[in-house]
Amino acid sequence: MSFFDALETGSKIDFYRIEAQVARSGMATIYRATDVRDNRIVALKIPHPDMEADPIFFDRFQREGAIGERLSHPNVMKVYGGEKRSRAYIVMEWCEGRLLRKILDDGKMPRERSLRIAAAVLEALDYIHANGVIHRDLKPENIMVDDNDHIKLIDFGIASDSASRRLTYTNFTTALGTPNYISPEQVKGKRGDSRSDIYSMGVILYEMLTGKLPFSGPTPLAAMNDRLLNHPVPPCVADSSISPQLQEILYRALERDPRHRYARARDFLDDLQHPDQVGVEDRPELRDWQKRKAHLPRKVLYYIGLAMIPVAILLLMVLIAHFH
Repeated sequence: MSFFDALETGSKIDFYRIEAQVARSGMATIYRATDVRDNRIVALKIPHPDMEADPIFFDRFQREGAIGERLSHPNVMKVYGGEKRSRAYIVMEWCEGRLLRKILDDGKMPRERSLRIAAAVLEALDYIHANGVIHRDLKPENIMVDDNDHIKLIDFGIASDSASRRLTYTNFTTALGTPNYISPEQVKGKRGDSRSDIYSMGVILYEMLTGKLPFSGPTPLAAMNDRLLNHPVPPCVADSSISPQLQEILYRALERDPRHRYARARDFLDDLQHPDQVGVEDRPELRDWQKRKAHLPRKVLYYIGLAMIPVAILLLMVLIAHFH
């Protein structure tokens, strides 16, 4: 039996006593634990043994921990470092609450709550962007919400970090986030910048307000294709109670061309907090959104092909690592 298999309630790893397993994925398991030095409750993220032996995953895992350790903001999950450990794992603050995904699964959210949560996420984005970090996989599954609607931004597994200058396997990993929330430039295979996070936040806010996604499709490929070819369903069509000003804010966040999008999370937040000062444009998107293109032109296939190149490289390197 491996060390990982032996972990159960009451067992210890260094200074931490395992209390319960709370989540498990194909790459790591999260445990609630107690720091026996001060009885503080923490979360331990422990990679599975086969993943720990994978140099690509291990580099990504270390990078996630390093990014978390240098970030300190009330809306970003804290990662604790500075101690010698007997094996690879990440120690994080313990946060009570539910994932925003679980809340959205219950249906459309009240407007005031949606705006409150969006503002808190944008404050977190403003902070991490100012510190050279781009999340790149912002989605409801990576936002924790407590009973008072305080949020924690989590999972920096594919984040980019300008403070890290070394060339690692992470540089070969995919630039893609999650199909429903990915920005158009990431679909085209580009690395993306802070405006990519802003786009993803625009999708999340649209979903919170309407209970629907602005772009969709029967497959992930179709969902990515939709945002490259079509305009989103106008928010006021999805929910007639959405004001012209709030609709304009959503359109600015969801601009296909990042040059026309909000340049900073702070600008997005300022408009949400002062909608009366938002000028409403006469947008062709409001008139032309029903003219849907469903085919995959050669240019789109080219972009998708470019985006899949890092995936192919990643798979090749995994195979090489496992056979040596």
